[in-house]
Amino acid sequence: MPNEDHFAIIKRGVTAWNEWRLANPETEPDLRQADLTHMNLVMANLRNANLESATLVCSLMGADLRQANLRMATLSRPANLAVANLSQADLTGANFSGTNLNGAILVGADLNGADFSGTNLKAAVLVDAKLPGTNFFGANLSFAELDRAHGCPSFLEANLSDASLIGCDFRGFGERGPDFRRANLSKTNLTSAILANSNLERAILVETVLDGANISEAFVYGVSAWNISTVNLIQRDLRITPLSEIERILPNDPSFSDPSRITVDNLEVAQFIYLILNNQKIRDVINTITSKAVLILGRFTPPERKVILIAIKEKLRQMNFLPIVFDFEKPTDRDFTETLMTLTGMSLFVIADITNPKSSPLELQATVPNYMVPFVPILHEGETPFSMFADLQNKYGWVLDVRTYDTEADLMRYFEEAIVKPALDKHDQLLANKMESMRSVKITEFSTRGTS
Repeated sequence: MPNEDHFAIIKRGVTAWNEWRLANPETEPDLRQADLTHMNLVMANLRNANLESATLVCSLMGADLRQANLRMATLSRPANLAVANLSQADLTGANFSGTNLNGAILVGADLNGADFSGTNLKAAVLVDAKLPGTNFFGANLSFAELDRAHGCPSFLEANLSDASLIGCDFRGFGERGPDFRRANLSKTNLTSAILANSNLERAILVETVLDGANISEAFVYGVSAWNISTVNLIQRDLRITPLSEIERILPNDPSFSDPSRITVDNLEVAQFIYLILNNQKIRDVINTITSKAVLILGRFTPPERKVILIAIKEKLRQMNFLPIVFDFEKPTDRDFTETLMTLTGMSLFVIADITNPKSSPLELQATVPNYMVPFVPILHEGETPFSMFADLQNKYGWVLDVRTYDTEADLMRYFEEAIVKPALDKHDQLLANKMESMRSVKITEFSTRGTS
């Protein structure tokens, strides 16, 4: 039961109550189990008050409830706590269902097991809040700040659009369909979280941890995903069609299946696929790369080799190709080689300067066997390529004969006829080979005839 003197003072109204608090700053109000229904407690000073199991279905707009004990308290609709300050308050098991907490401050508050279903928490501040078992079913958390909040809350049907959830620890939280449109989930830990069928349109996922999470059938139009962790992430049927577009064309029949819906099975690929499908410039870039890119390999650090590189690049540009230079000026590592292999697969043909013996046996051995792309080796007269190069020539028909040259002028004079045209001819030949039907023969044709 509440302290009778404290209860009598607050029943006199907020003015009398605040005056008493000002005169007695060391006294911690004891209003346990007090029934304050329908009271006007706007701007009331309830800091450090013990309101455990109290009924506060009243107006508490702008009230100071910092560090208050509201364990098991009832603050359900039509209670109004807009812009109230509940920082560091203990809200364990409290009932806030349907309450207006628009713009309220709950920094560091303990919401363990509290019920915020249907609550208006728009633009509320829950930074560093404790949220284990907190129920936000159908709550409006749009534009709310939940940075570094932690626990395992329920966001079933909650609206978290435009919310900030930077650095939150929501490992294992699991509900289908939360609305994270335009939310900032940077550095949020969502390990093993269930985000299936959620709305992640235009959400920011920078360094977000999604290990073991499930985002299947999520709407990911416009999502920004950079350096995310996706170990064992379940990400089937991600929808890159905007939800607003689907809602516009869907008929009222809930069983209707939108035939135009486009899905992919990888969050990072989803961004790329959407750009290709909906951006003519991106498609033009892809077409340009695959039809005009020429990879130039070699070691061009010495000044005399740099002159050759510049001449080759300029000549290719004049012929309307897109030169891509890979200069082995430093020791290669795994990432270096992987990058080279990616560029090779995108190229129309490759010009490999093998003049310097350091010009790259490892790189050519990594690419030539794996890509049916014309390789045109060039060699300055008097130089010798690395010893294993002849093996590559003998094994792989797309490695052309070595083109030897004496001077830069000599190389440029015959560049088109000796390098570009044979490379394009070989490209066409390889393409034709790829298009050939499978060859087969019936095994009975190998039977031995005429034997007794």
